[in-house]
Amino acid sequence: MNRSESEGSTRRIARPVVLAGLLAFAGALTACAPLLIGGAALGGAVVASDRRTTGAQVDDQSIEFKSGSRIKEAIGGLGHVNVTSFNRTVLLTGQVASESDKAAAEAAVSKIENVKAVVNELTVGPNSSFGERSSDALIATRLRASYIDARDTFSSAYKIVVERGTVFLMGRVTEREAIRGTEIARGVANVNKVVKVFEIITEAELAQAQTSVKDQPKSAPASGR
Repeated sequence: MNRSESEGSTRRIARPVVLAGLLAFAGALTACAPLLIGGAALGGAVVASDRRTTGAQVDDQSIEFKSGSRIKEAIGGLGHVNVTSFNRTVLLTGQVASESDKAAAEAAVSKIENVKAVVNELTVGPNSSFGERSSDALIATRLRASYIDARDTFSSAYKIVVERGTVFLMGRVTEREAIRGTEIARGVANVNKVVKVFEIITEAELAQAQTSVKDQPKSAPASGR
Protein backbone atom coordinates (compact mmCIF):
# COMPACT_ATOMS: atom_id res chain seq x y z
CA MET A 1 0.00 0.00 0.00
CA ASN A 2 1.26 3.47 -0.78
CA ARG A 3 1.10 6.35 1.67
CA SER A 4 -0.81 9.42 0.54
CA GLU A 5 1.40 12.39 -0.27
CA SER A 6 0.72 15.60 1.61
CA GLU A 7 0.75 18.86 -0.36
CA GLY A 8 4.14 20.48 -0.54
CA SER A 9 6.00 17.28 0.25
CA THR A 10 9.11 16.34 -1.68
CA ARG A 11 8.22 14.67 -4.94
CA ARG A 12 9.42 11.14 -5.15
CA ILE A 13 9.44 8.04 -7.33
CA ALA A 14 6.33 6.00 -6.62
CA ARG A 15 6.65 2.33 -7.46
CA PRO A 16 3.43 0.86 -8.79
CA VAL A 17 1.05 0.35 -5.89
CA VAL A 18 -2.66 0.01 -5.30
CA LEU A 19 -4.18 2.90 -3.38
CA ALA A 20 -5.52 2.11 0.05
CA GLY A 21 -9.01 3.17 -0.96
CA LEU A 22 -9.03 0.68 -3.83
CA LEU A 23 -9.29 -2.26 -1.47
CA ALA A 24 -12.63 -0.99 -0.27
CA PHE A 25 -13.89 -0.79 -3.84
CA ALA A 26 -12.28 -3.99 -5.08
CA GLY A 27 -12.65 -6.36 -2.15
CA ALA A 28 -15.55 -8.18 -3.74
CA LEU A 29 -13.74 -8.50 -7.04
CA THR A 30 -10.43 -10.01 -6.02
CA ALA A 31 -11.96 -13.43 -5.48
CA CYS A 32 -13.01 -13.44 -9.13
CA ALA A 33 -9.94 -12.08 -10.89
CA PRO A 34 -6.72 -10.25 -9.99
CA LEU A 35 -6.98 -6.49 -10.29
CA LEU A 36 -3.88 -5.15 -11.99
CA ILE A 37 -3.01 -1.49 -11.74
CA GLY A 38 0.40 -0.03 -12.34
CA GLY A 39 2.00 -3.42 -12.09
CA ALA A 40 0.62 -4.40 -8.71
CA ALA A 41 -1.51 -7.53 -8.48
CA LEU A 42 -4.20 -8.51 -6.03
CA GLY A 43 -4.76 -12.22 -5.74
CA GLY A 44 -1.36 -13.77 -6.38
CA ALA A 45 2.00 -13.00 -7.92
CA VAL A 46 1.83 -15.39 -10.87
CA VAL A 47 -1.63 -15.80 -12.36
CA ALA A 48 -2.39 -19.25 -13.74
CA SER A 49 -4.84 -17.90 -16.34
CA ASP A 50 -2.31 -15.38 -17.64
CA ARG A 51 -1.59 -15.62 -21.36
CA ARG A 52 2.08 -14.91 -20.80
CA THR A 53 4.50 -17.73 -20.17
CA THR A 54 5.57 -18.26 -16.58
CA GLY A 55 9.03 -17.01 -17.56
CA ALA A 56 7.58 -13.78 -18.94
CA GLN A 57 5.55 -13.23 -15.78
CA VAL A 58 8.65 -13.65 -13.63
CA ASP A 59 10.65 -11.32 -15.90
CA ASP A 60 7.91 -8.68 -15.68
CA GLN A 61 7.98 -8.78 -11.90
CA SER A 62 11.76 -8.46 -11.92
CA ILE A 63 11.64 -5.53 -14.36
CA GLU A 64 9.12 -3.66 -12.22
CA PHE A 65 11.13 -4.36 -9.06
CA LYS A 66 14.39 -3.05 -10.56
CA SER A 67 12.86 -0.02 -12.25
CA GLY A 68 12.18 2.00 -9.10
CA SER A 69 15.81 2.30 -8.05
CA ARG A 70 17.06 2.75 -11.63
CA ILE A 71 14.68 5.63 -12.29
CA LYS A 72 15.42 7.21 -8.92
CA GLU A 73 19.11 7.22 -9.76
CA ALA A 74 18.44 8.63 -13.23
CA ILE A 75 16.24 11.59 -12.26
CA GLY A 76 17.34 12.26 -8.70
CA GLY A 77 14.28 11.00 -6.90
CA LEU A 78 11.89 13.59 -8.35
CA GLY A 79 8.56 12.90 -9.99
CA HIS A 80 5.84 10.28 -9.70
CA VAL A 81 6.62 7.43 -12.08
CA ASN A 82 4.63 4.20 -12.43
CA VAL A 83 6.23 1.24 -14.19
CA THR A 84 4.08 -1.54 -15.63
CA SER A 85 5.70 -4.42 -17.48
CA PHE A 86 3.68 -6.87 -19.56
CA ASN A 87 5.37 -9.60 -21.59
CA ARG A 88 8.61 -7.59 -21.26
CA THR A 89 7.11 -4.42 -22.77
CA VAL A 90 7.29 -1.60 -20.23
CA LEU A 91 4.73 1.19 -19.90
CA LEU A 92 5.82 4.36 -18.08
CA THR A 93 3.06 6.59 -16.74
CA GLY A 94 2.95 9.45 -14.29
CA GLN A 95 4.68 12.81 -14.04
CA VAL A 96 8.24 14.13 -14.16
CA ALA A 97 9.73 17.60 -13.78
CA SER A 98 11.24 18.00 -17.26
CA GLU A 99 11.60 16.52 -20.73
CA SER A 100 15.16 15.51 -19.85
CA ASP A 101 13.85 13.53 -16.86
CA LYS A 102 11.29 11.86 -19.11
CA ALA A 103 14.05 10.76 -21.50
CA ALA A 104 16.33 9.70 -18.64
CA ALA A 105 13.63 7.51 -17.08
CA GLU A 106 13.06 5.73 -20.38
CA ALA A 107 16.79 5.23 -20.93
CA ALA A 108 17.21 3.79 -17.44
CA VAL A 109 14.41 1.25 -17.88
CA SER A 110 15.47 0.26 -21.39
CA LYS A 111 18.81 -0.94 -20.01
CA ILE A 112 17.22 -3.43 -17.61
CA GLU A 113 17.73 -7.05 -18.57
CA ASN A 114 14.93 -8.64 -20.65
CA VAL A 115 13.15 -5.36 -21.48
CA LYS A 116 12.22 -5.55 -25.16
CA ALA A 117 10.37 -2.22 -25.55
CA VAL A 118 9.46 0.90 -23.56
CA VAL A 119 6.24 2.87 -24.11
CA ASN A 120 6.89 6.27 -22.54
CA GLU A 121 3.62 8.01 -21.57
CA LEU A 122 5.13 10.21 -18.85
CA THR A 123 3.95 13.82 -18.78
CA VAL A 124 5.91 16.88 -17.69
CA GLY A 125 4.27 18.73 -14.82
CA PRO A 126 3.27 18.54 -11.15
CA ASN A 127 2.56 15.20 -9.52
CA SER A 128 -0.99 13.90 -9.50
CA SER A 129 -2.91 14.60 -6.30
CA PHE A 130 -4.26 12.07 -3.84
CA GLY A 131 -7.75 12.87 -5.09
CA GLU A 132 -6.77 12.16 -8.68
CA ARG A 133 -5.17 8.86 -7.73
CA SER A 134 -8.24 7.84 -5.75
CA SER A 135 -10.42 8.66 -8.78
CA ASP A 136 -8.10 6.61 -11.00
CA ALA A 137 -8.37 3.65 -8.63
CA LEU A 138 -12.16 3.84 -8.76
CA ILE A 139 -12.11 3.98 -12.57
CA ALA A 140 -9.92 0.87 -12.67
CA THR A 141 -12.25 -0.97 -10.31
CA ARG A 142 -15.30 -0.05 -12.35
CA LEU A 143 -13.60 -1.11 -15.56
CA ARG A 144 -12.54 -4.46 -14.11
CA ALA A 145 -16.10 -5.03 -12.96
CA SER A 146 -17.35 -4.17 -16.46
CA TYR A 147 -15.02 -6.74 -17.99
CA ILE A 148 -16.19 -9.37 -15.52
CA ASP A 149 -19.85 -8.57 -16.22
CA ALA A 150 -19.45 -8.61 -20.02
CA ARG A 151 -20.25 -12.04 -21.39
CA ASP A 152 -18.04 -11.60 -24.46
CA THR A 153 -14.75 -10.72 -22.73
CA PHE A 154 -12.17 -12.65 -20.74
CA SER A 155 -11.47 -10.21 -17.91
CA SER A 156 -8.01 -11.55 -17.05
CA ALA A 157 -6.81 -10.77 -20.57
CA TYR A 158 -6.70 -7.04 -19.82
CA LYS A 159 -4.14 -5.30 -17.66
CA ILE A 160 -5.38 -1.87 -16.60
CA VAL A 161 -3.39 1.26 -15.77
CA VAL A 162 -5.17 4.55 -15.09
CA GLU A 163 -3.48 7.94 -14.85
CA ARG A 164 -5.52 11.14 -14.45
CA GLY A 165 -8.52 9.65 -16.18
CA THR A 166 -6.58 8.14 -19.06
CA VAL A 167 -6.91 4.36 -19.27
CA PHE A 168 -3.98 2.37 -20.62
CA LEU A 169 -4.82 -1.18 -21.67
CA MET A 170 -2.19 -3.90 -21.96
CA GLY A 171 -2.46 -7.60 -22.71
CA ARG A 172 -2.03 -10.31 -25.33
CA VAL A 173 -5.37 -10.06 -27.09
CA THR A 174 -6.93 -10.70 -30.48
CA GLU A 175 -8.10 -7.84 -32.66
CA ARG A 176 -11.66 -8.66 -31.65
CA GLU A 177 -10.78 -8.51 -27.95
CA ALA A 178 -8.85 -5.25 -28.41
CA ILE A 179 -11.84 -3.56 -30.03
CA ARG A 180 -14.32 -4.86 -27.47
CA GLY A 181 -12.08 -4.08 -24.50
CA THR A 182 -11.55 -0.52 -25.72
CA GLU A 183 -15.27 -0.06 -26.31
CA ILE A 184 -16.08 -1.12 -22.75
CA ALA A 185 -13.38 1.14 -21.29
CA ARG A 186 -14.73 4.18 -23.13
CA GLY A 187 -18.11 3.61 -21.53
CA VAL A 188 -16.84 3.80 -17.94
CA ALA A 189 -17.63 6.99 -16.02
CA ASN A 190 -14.87 9.64 -15.83
CA VAL A 191 -12.66 8.02 -18.47
CA ASN A 192 -11.13 10.82 -20.57
CA LYS A 193 -9.12 8.73 -23.02
CA VAL A 194 -8.19 5.11 -23.78
CA VAL A 195 -4.67 4.26 -24.93
CA LYS A 196 -4.10 0.77 -26.36
CA VAL A 197 -0.76 -0.85 -25.53
CA PHE A 198 -1.89 -4.29 -26.65
CA GLU A 199 0.10 -7.11 -28.13
CA ILE A 200 -2.20 -8.36 -30.89
CA ILE A 201 -2.33 -12.11 -31.43
CA THR A 202 -4.29 -14.27 -33.86
CA GLU A 203 -7.21 -16.49 -32.89
CA ALA A 204 -4.93 -19.48 -33.48
CA GLU A 205 -2.33 -18.04 -31.09
CA LEU A 206 -5.06 -17.44 -28.53
CA ALA A 207 -6.18 -21.07 -28.76
CA GLN A 208 -2.57 -22.19 -28.32
CA ALA A 209 -2.11 -19.93 -25.29
CA GLN A 210 -5.27 -21.26 -23.67
CA THR A 211 -4.11 -24.82 -24.26
CA SER A 212 -0.74 -24.01 -22.69
CA VAL A 213 -2.46 -22.62 -19.59
CA LYS A 214 -4.53 -25.79 -19.21
CA ASP A 215 -1.39 -27.93 -19.52
CA GLN A 216 0.50 -26.03 -16.79
CA PRO A 217 0.94 -28.08 -13.60
CA LYS A 218 -1.00 -26.84 -10.62
CA SER A 219 0.99 -25.35 -7.78
CA ALA A 220 1.45 -27.50 -4.69
CA PRO A 221 -0.64 -26.40 -1.72
CA ALA A 222 1.15 -24.13 0.72
CA SER A 223 2.59 -25.80 3.80
CA GLY A 224 0.80 -25.17 7.05
CA ARG A 225 4.09 -24.90 8.93
